[in-house]
Amino acid sequence: MRKIILSNIASRRLEKLLNYLELEWSLKVKNDFIKKLDKSLKQIQKFPESCQQTSFVKGLHRLVVTKQTSLIYRFDSKTITIVTLFDNRMNPNNLKKEIT
Repeated sequence: MRKIILSNIASRRLEKLLNYLELEWSLKVKNDFIKKLDKSLKQIQKFPESCQQTSFVKGLHRLVVTKQTSLIYRFDSKTITIVTLFDNRMNPNNLKKEIT
């Protein structure tokens, strides 16, 4: 099974998101998100090609974790690199600028 690696950007965004969920919503909401994220990561470990490729950068894939949050990732034969987490309500052009 491929190893999952978080980029620095993804790590920072995940930390901010988890803090936000706990402070503004609740510990339960945060834990529910973590469960969905874990399930999503297991899915792409087994089937990395199952998610749609992004239209703006070849080789990047997008996995919708929740209605509000997606993972952008790339993979090779040994690893899956989570490039960033993306708020689906944001302008996708901002995401393109951030990761290219």
